[in-house]
Amino acid sequence: MLAGACTDKKPKTPACKTNKDCTTPQVCVENKCVQCAADSDCPKGEHCDAKTSACSAQNECERDDQCALGKVCQAGACKACASDGECGPGGKCNAGACAKANKCTQDKDCADDEDCKAGACVKANASVTPSDASCPLQAVYFGFDDSSVNPSERDRLDQDAACIEKTKGKSVYLSGHTDTSGTEEYNIALSERRAQAVADYLARLGTDPARMQVVPKGETQPTGLGDDKDRRVEFQWH
Repeated sequence: MLAGACTDKKPKTPACKTNKDCTTPQVCVENKCVQCAADSDCPKGEHCDAKTSACSAQNECERDDQCALGKVCQAGACKACASDGECGPGGKCNAGACAKANKCTQDKDCADDEDCKAGACVKANASVTPSDASCPLQAVYFGFDDSSVNPSERDRLDQDAACIEKTKGKSVYLSGHTDTSGTEEYNIALSERRAQAVADYLARLGTDPARMQVVPKGETQPTGLGDDKDRRVEFQWH
């Protein structure tokens, strides 16, 4: 009798072989039921993350040049700039609109009163950073309650890594920040995760981890420019 009662049990098999083995709207990928395998499996306005096989909000942009003239791509959305540092090396933020510096490889690519620094034309003798480093370090921004590095921030971090490598003899603080949502304790932890995510990304690019120090600031230093500008990691030479 016991033997007969056990015959109804399903044999140990992979989670799925076809989509029919999964609960709608899941699909079968490599014998596992997941949320999506392609963008078409996701609701309108979302895309399928290739790493997690999960649907997430579709980024409005991944690069500044995908935004309307003057706007910058931050945390996957096109936004007005708030400071010169958001406009790239040599760029200027005028009334929320970026004026990008001309790209260059040598001084003769620039105007007579400009020098080529960090691949951009800047006014001769201009102080590009408070620390007198030869290139600027750009802040990066994050989505709500998120500590992952958005694809839109990678170009900036690539430039930051090149700047750190170029600036010998200096280390850098990575200060993580949040908006005021959540408790102070949670925001301190979130800001540390954001700063650590940036440090890890830079390390993968070849930046010496010994030159970077993570500093969690939580919600203690708001920009006054809105939550989207508060969710950031900033750099400071030391």
